[in-house]
Amino acid sequence: MGRRGVAPRPRSGKPGGGARYRPRPWMRRVGEQQVGKREKRRKRRAGGVRTRRFVRALPALMIVGGVLFDAFTPPEFTAIPLFAAAPLIAAPFFSRASTIRTGVAAMVAVVGLRIYSGTLFRVVPSIELLTVLTVSVLAVVINDVVRRSNEQLASARVIAETAMRAVLPTPSDRIGGLHVAARYEAAQADEFVGGDLFSVTDTPQGVRLVVGDVRGKGLDAVEAVAVIIGAFREAAEQEESLEGVAQRLERALARESSTRGGLDAVEGFVTAVLAEIPPGASLVRIVNRGHPDPLLLHRDGALEVLGPSVPALPLGMDLGVWPDRADEWHLPAGATLLLYTDGLSEARDTEGVFYDPAERLRGRIFPGPEELLSALTDDVRLHTGGESTDDMALLAVGRPAEGQPDRRRTVKIVGLGDGGG
Repeated sequence: MGRRGVAPRPRSGKPGGGARYRPRPWMRRVGEQQVGKREKRRKRRAGGVRTRRFVRALPALMIVGGVLFDAFTPPEFTAIPLFAAAPLIAAPFFSRASTIRTGVAAMVAVVGLRIYSGTLFRVVPSIELLTVLTVSVLAVVINDVVRRSNEQLASARVIAETAMRAVLPTPSDRIGGLHVAARYEAAQADEFVGGDLFSVTDTPQGVRLVVGDVRGKGLDAVEAVAVIIGAFREAAEQEESLEGVAQRLERALARESSTRGGLDAVEGFVTAVLAEIPPGASLVRIVNRGHPDPLLLHRDGALEVLGPSVPALPLGMDLGVWPDRADEWHLPAGATLLLYTDGLSEARDTEGVFYDPAERLRGRIFPGPEELLSALTDDVRLHTGGESTDDMALLAVGRPAEGQPDRRRTVKIVGLGDGGG
């Protein structure tokens, strides 16, 4: 039964049961689109490899081209710009040793050409050699600057990722008798810095959880995430109601804003959804502050979109006093509650079509929260062609049915729309 006692209608096409990855008429078109996307990605990768190979060969090609140009043209023509450009091109892409070798090779080529022509000790060839030497030294300096900058950037990234993991730890797979799974998917590979957040805690009032999205990215976003997560963990233990937790988060953001000298409300807001599952009760309470609506997946494949009865503004938008209101929904045994950030619902394919998690998940059955998130993240990658533009946080909480094992079983499921299981 959903909010206000309304039972969800079966979506599976047969009473009491859901279809396990049943093919649909549009799946063939989706499959064809994914094949096209994979082909485009393959071509882009091949193009990137060719570009890298060309860049690595370019300094040598400049030197060889300079030698040929100087040897087969009249004396009034000079190839010194080519010899000088070779170490400069190598500086930002090669190691320090390779940059030095490139500069030495360019100078040797100039010396050899001038010895061959018998003009080594004349004024103009001496100036040309001095020019190549000066540019080669400058290339080594540029290489050192680039290398130090890369090291500083890598160090800052490691620090930010460490801070992010400290404030956003992966929750246990079993909390308060519920099965829990969480994912943080960064838009860029090998990055873990952003403004998406999640947290789950077991309290006397039940299991409380939050999923949110801080406007912005980078270290400022990590700082805001730390404020929200810290305030949530404290408020979840102390506040009697879920509405009280939301108000504590609001006050925490207001304090942070005043500490920084007053952040613009439009710049500092946080969308968030808070949920509470009381111990031993088959219901979930939800407070939604401008966040994408959670989804409730039933064990028979039916799906409910848990939209708020009264829309509310995001946290941190100081535009007046807005009382929070928690909606109650029935959470039967075997059902899974899915909370996510807009990085999921706003993921687009090559034609600009948004990903619709409700449509993709409706009618499908998963062994548990972990399997649900595995299938979901794989399907989003297929939809976007692996080119997401926004981070996404996913949190799934399942109320185990009778006889369901305590430890979850991980099964890799690739693609919801290809009929694969």
